[in-house]
Amino acid sequence: MIKGLYTAYTGMLNEQHRMDVMTNNLANVTTVGFKKEGTTSQSFNDILAYKIKDPLVGSHIAQRLGVNNPGVKIGEDYVDYNPGSFRITDNTYDLALSGDGFFAIEFTNKAGETSTKYTRAGQFTLNREGYLVTEEGDYVLDVRNNRIRIDTLSDSSIDRDGNITQNGQIVAQIGVFDFEDYNYLDRYGETYFEALPGATPYLTGDAEIYSGYLEMSNVSSVSEMVNLIAITRQYESNQKVIQTLDSTLEQAVQLGRLG
Repeated sequence: MIKGLYTAYTGMLNEQHRMDVMTNNLANVTTVGFKKEGTTSQSFNDILAYKIKDPLVGSHIAQRLGVNNPGVKIGEDYVDYNPGSFRITDNTYDLALSGDGFFAIEFTNKAGETSTKYTRAGQFTLNREGYLVTEEGDYVLDVRNNRIRIDTLSDSSIDRDGNITQNGQIVAQIGVFDFEDYNYLDRYGETYFEALPGATPYLTGDAEIYSGYLEMSNVSSVSEMVNLIAITRQYESNQKVIQTLDSTLEQAVQLGRLG
């Protein structure tokens, strides 16, 4: 009976974790370049159950009762890298990627430390010095991992290869990088990813850059709402199991007192 309480408890913890992930997906349904997350669950390893300290067989003799499975545990989370839909903005520096790959960003944290992050969110602009930056002010990098700086007074055009042209001349090329194994990518914030040790980023020519477009979140609000309803019902089912077992335990205690 106590085992049943623990099993239902682990089920509630798992559903709560799924709820946290799903609500974060819903909160970012309109976030440019956001990639939704998913969850997995798995059972605890089966263990052998023994009966010990039974005076009928001897207090130092253990009898095997069988295999016990103590419930469910939270598995690994994963990121869905499927592309989102495109939204037209007609802004030259709004860029969307068609195909696999990421924009490279020079990110500076609050401590002043600089590192390279990767993103699909191409909502870029020019700062006062003419550098191509993100909305947060982080620098967009070119194919050589250098900052991109152009003339703010000249009109620009960006082709599918990421070449930035001003006055008929190519002045920079936006870098698009991909990875052999996305398992070596870790989410950093809502739209950034960072390369873990063992990652092998490489310059890719398979992706095309669309100027004047933004790639939106790949979260389907309808699907996520359906999942949230299912999670809520499963959570409530585990609650009812705990309430039922608690009531049974209470009756057992009362019978024990009467005896």
